Amino acid sequence: MSKKNVLIVGGTGYLGQHLLQAFSDAKTTPFHDIGFTHHSTPRERLLDALPHALSFSVDLRSGVGFDSISASFGQPDVVVNCAALSVPRTCEVDPEAAMSINVPTALVNWLLSFKEKSTFLIHLSTDQVYEGTKSFYKEEDEACPVNVYGKSKLEAEKLISAKCPNFAILRSSIIYGPQTISPVPKSLPIQWIDSVLAKGNKVDFFYDEFRCPVYVKDVVTVIQVLATRWVTESTPMRLLLNVGGPDRVSRVQMAETVAEIKGYDTSLINPVSASSVDRGVKSPADISMDISKLVKTLNVSPISFKDGVKLTLAEP
Repeated sequence: MSKKNVLIVGGTGYLGQHLLQAFSDAKTTPFHDIGFTHHSTPRERLLDALPHALSFSVDLRSGVGFDSISASFGQPDVVVNCAALSVPRTCEVDPEAAMSINVPTALVNWLLSFKEKSTFLIHLSTDQVYEGTKSFYKEEDEACPVNVYGKSKLEAEKLISAKCPNFAILRSSIIYGPQTISPVPKSLPIQWIDSVLAKGNKVDFFYDEFRCPVYVKDVVTVIQVLATRWVTESTPMRLLLNVGGPDRVSRVQMAETVAEIKGYDTSLINPVSASSVDRGVKSPADISMDISKLVKTLNVSPISFKDGVKLTLAEP
């Protein structure tokens, strides 16, 4: 098989860096060339750790920068789009930015500009496309987002489904796990819970919002399995998959898991209702997901939340 290339759009973000590391570290892989896009300048630490990865500055709103990828990297065999404005409150404040960044119009148009429409697009969506009024949503359930972030991600799904001949849309839950090579500026969920409980003060956690958090290395595995399937089998896909962990947990249960593993006093965890706090954005109450299609389609079984937290806290 000829050597293939993969482009990570949003390669300096949390998932993006874990993907770059995984594709670079893979001992046996069909991918010879690895590239990534960034909006802000990537830190030297990331570039030093991944000397063979090619970096490209791209403006996802305008598409400026994609032409230079065509010239020096060529048409990608696989593109993984994990670039997003993903803080719901930020999206609520600036819906125009949310739509222009989260709906990848420029990326899709660039991919469609190639004569051969053979690139496989793996696009990261979110569990926040669901309304949150029941448990364990399936992919065929109606998507009815309650905030701008969810609405922008649903628009992205519609664009890709309408225009792209070969894609996988991954509706991801909260992604957690170890820190990245070049630490990301936003706080990571498990590390944040660990740090606040370590101080010994009482902390409020929601007891009535439920998600299926997924360990970052399981998301990476899902993406690698999909990418390898495309380059080895060359059968176009039109896939929509829920990507979550197997456990439906509240923020209280997340905190209790960290406390149990680290030996913190669970009385520090103060259960409160999500409705008691004004976060400046409407948040769905229960967007837990049924992942049976993921397990059946890719033969990938994400690890339990407790095991994922153990692995996360064991990392230096």
